[in-house]
Amino acid sequence: MRRKCFILALFIGGWMLFASSGCQEQTTKESAAVATKPGKKPAKVEAQAKPSGPPPKITFEKIVFNFGEVGPNTQNTGQINFTNTGEGLLKITKVSKCCGVVAGLLDPNKTDYAPGESGAVKAEWKSGPQPTEFSRQLVVHSNDPASPEVILTLNATIVQRVVCEPPRLRLFLDEENAGCSAITIRSLDERPFSITALKSTADVVTVDFDPSVEATKFVLQPKVDMEKLQKNLKGRINIDLTHPEGNAVTVLFDVLPKYTLDPVAILLFDAEPEKPTVKQISVLNNYKKEFEIESVSSKGGIVGVKVLEQQKITSGYMLNVEITPPPAAGDKIRFTDTFTINLKGGETLSIMCNGYFAKKKPSLQTQ
Repeated sequence: MRRKCFILALFIGGWMLFASSGCQEQTTKESAAVATKPGKKPAKVEAQAKPSGPPPKITFEKIVFNFGEVGPNTQNTGQINFTNTGEGLLKITKVSKCCGVVAGLLDPNKTDYAPGESGAVKAEWKSGPQPTEFSRQLVVHSNDPASPEVILTLNATIVQRVVCEPPRLRLFLDEENAGCSAITIRSLDERPFSITALKSTADVVTVDFDPSVEATKFVLQPKVDMEKLQKNLKGRINIDLTHPEGNAVTVLFDVLPKYTLDPVAILLFDAEPEKPTVKQISVLNNYKKEFEIESVSSKGGIVGVKVLEQQKITSGYMLNVEITPPPAAGDKIRFTDTFTINLKGGETLSIMCNGYFAKKKPSLQTQ
């Protein structure tokens, strides 16, 4: 039996080899027939065109340009010189731009350079506001056959020339002038400067200053509008300066809010229409002041809300609140509302409520 299988396999393999050879031979004959067909001339293989004459050669005096230390928010310009050290005409076809860098030939109207002639690539960029290491790459394209693309690297270190302390103000609603500390601005390189403008979010913070005064250090005494502060618990103070390498500083501010809610928002998943669920909500006074809760209501009237229990805890209350989703409305799967916690004296606190109805299971139909 094994002998018969071996002979059969040998026969099949020989037949496939013969068929393959026949296909290759047929293909060769067809190719030859096409090549020698009357009226048809054999296709000529075109030789790759070679540049005529001596080649150009672009040579840069450096491929890494270091701007050194630069100040924040400053405009920086540099140039890298090159020379055509070849024997043919050099053509600059393109200088690629890079992220945040504008680059091109120093003379944008001149792209051809004779042997021995020099030119330059110019790069301009503006540093960011924060200290960091800066590195970008440019690509110069030319007809130099040996170096058709030359990569130039630009490096710099952005360092602070002017510092502002503190960089952030923590303000309080129960302290005089919100407990705001002084703001000190000083020059690290001992170059004098003046303050030209100061603007804060919603004019919460103002400062008296004389733009005609120059110094290497200023100590500012901010004034806080307490009424505006209660409506703007976060913001920034932008201060414009005349320092050549530090023309602006920014001070952030935030406020310890009077109350803290936990959670700040309520999410209801797999809710069932009109089936109530109970959630806990804590209300704390961050300034350790006594307060009373009068009621909890639904602002939109979409979701029902009722306080089941109100327990006094340190600095506030713990509420057990019954929340009732609205009736089902067609294929609507989401509902939203805002709960309002009403305090004695007229203050109100808000909590967002977002809910999602449970997906309906398809009913099985019997025949």
